[in-house]
Amino acid sequence: MPLARLQGQRSAAVRRSAIIDIGSNSIRLVVYQGASRVPEVLLNEKVMAGLGRGLAAGGILPEDSVAVALEALRRFAILAEAMDVDSIRAVATAAVREAADGALFVQRVRAETGIEVEVIDGVTEARASAMGVIAGIPDAEGVMGDLGGGSLELVRIAGGAPCDRVSLPVGTLRLDALRRGGRRALDRAIEAELARVAWAGKGEGRPFYAVGGSWRALAQLHMHMEGWPVPVVHQHVMPREAPARIARLLASADPARLKAVPNLSASRLPQLPGAAALLRAVTARLGSSHIVASATGLREGLLFEELPVEVQQCDPLLEAARAEAHRSGRFTDGSNAAIGDHLLDWTDPLFAGEPPADRRLRHVAALLADVAWRAHPDRRAERGLDVALHGTWLGIDAAGRARLAAALWVLNGGPWPAPPLAPLARLASARELEQARWWGLALRLGQRLGGGAIGPLGKSALRREGERLVLVLETGFVALYGEAIARRHRALAHAMGLRPDVLTARISPPTARVAQSG
Repeated sequence: MPLARLQGQRSAAVRRSAIIDIGSNSIRLVVYQGASRVPEVLLNEKVMAGLGRGLAAGGILPEDSVAVALEALRRFAILAEAMDVDSIRAVATAAVREAADGALFVQRVRAETGIEVEVIDGVTEARASAMGVIAGIPDAEGVMGDLGGGSLELVRIAGGAPCDRVSLPVGTLRLDALRRGGRRALDRAIEAELARVAWAGKGEGRPFYAVGGSWRALAQLHMHMEGWPVPVVHQHVMPREAPARIARLLASADPARLKAVPNLSASRLPQLPGAAALLRAVTARLGSSHIVASATGLREGLLFEELPVEVQQCDPLLEAARAEAHRSGRFTDGSNAAIGDHLLDWTDPLFAGEPPADRRLRHVAALLADVAWRAHPDRRAERGLDVALHGTWLGIDAAGRARLAAALWVLNGGPWPAPPLAPLARLASARELEQARWWGLALRLGQRLGGGAIGPLGKSALRREGERLVLVLETGFVALYGEAIARRHRALAHAMGLRPDVLTARISPPTARVAQSG
């Protein structure tokens, strides 16, 4: 179903779309700007309504939960109008879908808020959640599980598309009821439902992608337990043994201690023991290799499905870095991202034979070369480090963030080694971090050589010749090699164990770019 038009036509770059997700546990409004591969999130607000609390199939929605839901939706309608959204799509899942008075609830929402609610079936819900994982983790290959309040949607992802699926009535609110019957009753109920997954063997040895607020909360708890240095849930990896460890902690921990865990919602705490038990059982049944938390799911999938195929196929990390280059770069002529592309090309000869995945990260670092220029000179390295580690990037794991952080730290003049870099050793190998250091030093040299502009880069070239790091300058442009350039040239050469050298020669015009990295 296409998004319903609310306002007049607006350019794709500033078009605003609102998604309202009416789930069994929570109701959430997210407002996005732009119809790009990675739209900006302008607002993300959640209300715990509990529409599926105590609800059996064919039962009645709890009256108090309906009141909370309607109050939240009235607010969301006002916010959507105030934010001048172009379109809004409201979807309801298991609780409203299965309730005897679900249609009446939809009518009340329309009458009291003006919001048209679409009750989506399990197939649509599962596909959208899987597409959301693909949107956020393009190379996902395994099984996605979206745990809601009323159901668990399992979808096998292969070749960049959703395949087999099953919907199981074991949402967090129903797990709470089962837990009151004891651990054995809970385990038996879970096993009985998982026995219906006929294609479970196809997930063996593959990652399990965990979607949903309760499983994201488990990932946050796991990060706290591990003292993980990057507090970003998306693509956080947990070993198969993690759910069992988390379950033991939840059984013995002081509730006050759990409430003190950063970013862990207190409203989720009662649901976590059941969620941990289910995650343990599901990954054991599938034979999953490990667990990957996904911050993208149903809402992102609904948006992703609306995009043209050619946009869907764009790399979300490169697209987000390109957008950031336009926002934070120094030049107002729109060349900021192009400068990053030229920096990538300029440093390519130095890293010939580099794997495509590594070149992709170097491309991101090149696009973000100007991300810290507005910061105080003494804090630019810290700014670059923060952007890499804590930015809302998609399509990058913790090791990739660490390597990007190391590159941007050095690019912005940070010393090596330095205390702020110590946590990176837990995320990436020493070899990977040293390579990222070379990226940063090479990009720093190119950035300063051109003064942050494209033109001078075309009058120079950088390459390795035996034990020499050669910077070639076009005849008549030797003056570009000032003291600051010489210093950066030496720093890169020494880091790579080479001797700096400068030559003058005629520079061939760069060939036109025919494709972007990634």
